[in-house]
Parts: sequence; C-alpha cells; structure tokens
Amino acid sequence: MASSSALFKLLCAVFLCMAVAAPLADAAITCGLVASKVSPCLGYLQRNIPLPPACCAGIRSLNSLAKTTPDRQAACNCLKSIASSVSGINYPKAAGLPGRCGVSVPYPISPNTDCSKVH
Repeated sequence: MASSSALFKLLCAVFLCMAVAAPLADAAITCGLVASKVSPCLGYLQRNIPLPPACCAGIRSLNSLAKTTPDRQAACNCLKSIASSVSGINYPKAAGLPGRCGVSVPYPISPNTDCSKVH
C-alpha cells in the first residue's frame, strides 16, 4: 500500500507541475525578444526626437509575432517590466506608438494594463 500511495502522490505532483507549466510553455515571446524589438523606440519615448523607422519596424515585427493569447500576455508583461525599469518614459507617447506605426494592439499601452486580461 505504501508504494501505491507514493506513486499516487508522485503522479499528482507531476500533473500539478504540468498544469502550472503549460501556460508558460505556450508563450514563444520572451522579454529579450520584446526588448530587442522596442529598444529603437526608447529615445523617442524619453526625449523629443523624431520617431525612428527602426522603432516602427520593431513594433510591427513584435505585433506579427504575438499571435496567440499567451504570446500577447507575455509581450504585455515584458513591456510593463521594461517600462518600469527605464526612467523618463513618456507614457502618452508610448500609448500612441502603435497607431503611429500603423499597428493595432488589443490592449492599451499603459503601466496600469492588466496583462492577464489581454486576449
């Protein structure tokens, strides 16, 4: 009996780990990827300089990569993390960035966005 109880506990632990890890495994978007795509935008968002073409190219590329809900949620969380670690971000400019680049995103660009509600 002790061995079947231990096997049952092990199987429960394995299934629990699979359930927790599954949503994370679905996201192909990493914060490194997001950072590389939006880094050309930082000068525009921090200072009064023209919008660089490389910024819009990165925004469009990131938008085309984020096709699934887990990808969009990962991108959202990464954007919030990046924004909180960089000082001097002009958030109204950031909110207008997708439109300036001809991209539509399914959530507001804001430090207050609840990324878990992004679909």
